[in-house]
Amino acid sequence: MKIRTLVCTVVVICALHVHPGIAQAHDLTIADALVVFKTNDTYQVDVTVDLDAIALELVGAADIPALRAELASWTPVDVQGFLEALQVVAAKYVRLRFDGVKVQSEITFPEFRVSSAGETESSTVLGTTARFSGRVPEGAQEFTFGLSRIVASSAQLTILDQKSAGGVKYMLGASEDSPPYRFGEPHQPIGRVEIVARYLILGFEHILPKGVDHILFVLGLFLLSTKMRPLLWQITAFTVAHSVTLGLSMYGVVSLPSRVVESLIALSITYVAVENMITSDLKPWRPAVVFCFGLLHGLGFAGVLRELGLPQGEFASSLIAFNVGVELGQLAVVLMAFLAIGWFRRKTWYRASIVLPLSALIAMIGFYWSVQRAFYGE
Repeated sequence: MKIRTLVCTVVVICALHVHPGIAQAHDLTIADALVVFKTNDTYQVDVTVDLDAIALELVGAADIPALRAELASWTPVDVQGFLEALQVVAAKYVRLRFDGVKVQSEITFPEFRVSSAGETESSTVLGTTARFSGRVPEGAQEFTFGLSRIVASSAQLTILDQKSAGGVKYMLGASEDSPPYRFGEPHQPIGRVEIVARYLILGFEHILPKGVDHILFVLGLFLLSTKMRPLLWQITAFTVAHSVTLGLSMYGVVSLPSRVVESLIALSITYVAVENMITSDLKPWRPAVVFCFGLLHGLGFAGVLRELGLPQGEFASSLIAFNVGVELGQLAVVLMAFLAIGWFRRKTWYRASIVLPLSALIAMIGFYWSVQRAFYGE
């Protein structure tokens, strides 16, 4: 990392220790926290927070484009050092305690990819999710979630216990700790409707706004089809395919290494976009090809869902809800694309002015991702 940037980072971290109010310059707020206690005795806490605001303080950038440009000029080692500095800051605003003892969690930022530093269209660099994970201490009796003094807002806390399919919800004020969640004691189960609703939202969010690669794939399908029926055939083939592999993967029947899956997903984006450029007609084999690509995307969805886990007793309903959420997200992408450019699909200049340049851009992004994911990891 550049000496100037490193010095700024150290100064800001020290300032946060001495005077936490400095973080409020960018209105540090936490709107939602989801705690999941998994059946393998591990925990995962996803906290929604404006990570870009914190990063702007650390780097000293004036805005998001400046932050992206700064990160793009760094080596992977520099970026890793920056993320480690960000982890130190993140640990300051969330307290996770088991039996009153604060634990040191592994902190990651799952929406951040090093490759995103070179993109120009996204309105965020690091996303909005800070993930705290680790193993529940052996023999732990209770858990407490708390917010630091640097957090100036209330937050909704949801705790899901996959062993019992139970849990609780709290609304926490600024700097407030949750009531202790006691393991092994009866808790009012979270009803099926609430569980289904939660996983429905998670599935939708995996497409909008988090699933940029899946969004580009759906846009690729949309661009070639000037009529609704062929588009629906492709969407149906894609839906059936990824539903099959999502279910099989979650039940442990099918599995592939994440790097292979993500690289092939990126290549599927490139293929669809390139085909859009070399033909203006929907070929008979297109739905079959889309079906095959859907099998890959289903494995990608499964990777995300495995990270979150599924509650015992509601495994099937949660799986179906997540999948329905994904479908709703895809339909939302199609709807927004139609509202944005669909009105022009019958114009003579539509292909030359919209389909070809957008397909070329999607193809380049997909190819870049395929190389980056295959050889450099995500």
